Amino acid sequence: MDKKDFWYDLPEELIAQEPIEPRDASRLMLLDKKTGAVAHAHFRDIIDYLRAGDCLVLNDTKVLPARLYGVKEETGARVEFLLLSPKGNDEWECICGPGKRAKEGARFAFGDGLLRAEVVSVLDNGNRIARFEYEGVFYEVLDRIGEMPLPHYITHELKDKDRYQTVYARERGSAAAPTAGLHFTPELLRKIEAKGVRIARVTLHVGLGTFRPVKAEKIEDHKMHSEFYTVSEEAASVINETKANGGRVIAVGTTCCRTLESDADETGRITPKAENTSIFIYPGYHFKCIDALITNFHLPESTLIMLVSALAGRENTLNAYAEAIREKYRFFSFGDAMFIS
Repeated sequence: MDKKDFWYDLPEELIAQEPIEPRDASRLMLLDKKTGAVAHAHFRDIIDYLRAGDCLVLNDTKVLPARLYGVKEETGARVEFLLLSPKGNDEWECICGPGKRAKEGARFAFGDGLLRAEVVSVLDNGNRIARFEYEGVFYEVLDRIGEMPLPHYITHELKDKDRYQTVYARERGSAAAPTAGLHFTPELLRKIEAKGVRIARVTLHVGLGTFRPVKAEKIEDHKMHSEFYTVSEEAASVINETKANGGRVIAVGTTCCRTLESDADETGRITPKAENTSIFIYPGYHFKCIDALITNFHLPESTLIMLVSALAGRENTLNAYAEAIREKYRFFSFGDAMFIS
């Protein structure tokens, strides 16, 4: 398939720049994956479309305030670091900009010296390995001076860091939020459980590769980034019991979808696991585990709209997106949601 098969034209004013209040007040498009029929609701109404015996799967990853602004110790030149993944011994893989200021051996200070870093090595992909120095607990220092790594299309300042976290985030490690989960409130989750819907939590640490554009014209030639996920014994048990009892497994977000489809065997059975996945889901893919998906509206020609198209059909998906544009839905990370069932 060609990349251009997943293009659509989005007016810039429909890119949501700020989260809506309250979280569950966002709009919700309902898409029937078999017929392509579309209906409109609000996210708080999701409870009406869930059934007792279903299982809602959440990604409990927590976004790190991984964007650091600092200065080069020798010259005072400004620099930006984006932490990608820990490598042990206080070393992190980072993206540094401008890169010419971050050569091997260069030293930097952040937050008036609360955090210091030295570039240990430059990788083949241009990323850096940096070793950090600090007093106390690294993540507490990061919480004080780091900023949320918002996607490039969000240009407004985020006043409350917690609005780029789900209310159930607990496992630190993501460079971006699993944004489908941003719509849930604690009260809505309680109501969902009270209805007899089981909740399972998995973890997939979202990498910046999520936003990497597809450059290959033939999508089959695209190489996916790798992300680390874990599925606990408890989560596997709940999901497998749901399948055995005829309930639906509903992934909250493409990260949960990728986790479950990476983990499942051909019968759809889930096993406890902790490993990396680089699964690429696009039309023609046979889903083994998930039955339905809650997700936001994704960028044109992105791997995420390709995943949605694999579940709902490319034509159904693009027709639904055209309807969302006509109805002035809000798009991308802080935007509205879609329930595909």
